[in-house]
Amino acid sequence: MTPAPLLQALTAKARAAAHARAAACPCGAATLADRPDGLVVRHATTVAKAHPPGTTYAELTSRLAVATRHPGLLLPPLDPTPVDLHGRLVTFWPYGTPVDPDDPDAAPWEAAATLLARLHRTPAPEGLPVMRGPAKAARAIARLREAGPHPAVAPVLRAWAALPPWARAETPMPDTGTLCHGDLHLGQLIRHPAPDGPWLLIDVDDLGVGVPAWDLSRPAAWYACGLLPSDAWTRFLTAYREARGPAVPAQGDPWPALDVPARALTAQTAARAVAKAVAAGRPLDEVEQAVVDACDRMATVPAQLAQEHAK
Repeated sequence: MTPAPLLQALTAKARAAAHARAAACPCGAATLADRPDGLVVRHATTVAKAHPPGTTYAELTSRLAVATRHPGLLLPPLDPTPVDLHGRLVTFWPYGTPVDPDDPDAAPWEAAATLLARLHRTPAPEGLPVMRGPAKAARAIARLREAGPHPAVAPVLRAWAALPPWARAETPMPDTGTLCHGDLHLGQLIRHPAPDGPWLLIDVDDLGVGVPAWDLSRPAAWYACGLLPSDAWTRFLTAYREARGPAVPAQGDPWPALDVPARALTAQTAARAVAKAVAAGRPLDEVEQAVVDACDRMATVPAQLAQEHAK
């Protein structure tokens, strides 16, 4: 949990920013996320985010600049300059309506795919940092190694070891020119203006240049693990291709491009699940066991290490 002084200070900052934007503030407040990699609080129509510890001013500022320049793709910040609060960099954003987790049939797969395709076709600015997807996966594996003994650790580590070095954040990515989100999932979309404006991508913490197929890896992994229905996957992939997304071929088999990123995301998801289960002293649930089982299967089928479509 976040230390109380930071939470209290961030809440006060969000309140002050909200009152500065509107004379009549309804004063609705809430903590939207409280994780080691980000604290997010809301006050009325203003959201304040404390970015992960260790976030550098230069890299965050360059990522915020991308969101500011492309408001039709990414939610732009209220101010492109982060501020320091208790040693954490903080940014302020307008509130948007998130995806409803209780209505999976209404999940905006087509909108997500179209936004990704447009993002991938957007020229990356000079000096933008590398997309952090592989680095986040590597951190999840590191936490798994530290979590303690569990029967699921071995298959996850075997699946991880079978990946090429770039997917484990050990060597540079084969593509460093494509603009990528870095951590695409349905929680990274909101409607703005709320409640029913167009869908936009949020969260620039992992934004950067890299292999665009990584941004398709979570839905691809879910589909491969049996956690995403085939019709939802088909809708997502079709919309991405129709929007001329460069991560996969326009026709034919997409898996030569998606195989390695999907395997990496599966290992990352399984690592997080096992580490959480060990920390809580509980067994894996059905979904968690499914991704661990997928890692076990992956370890017996060599990954397509020499895949060219990711370039």
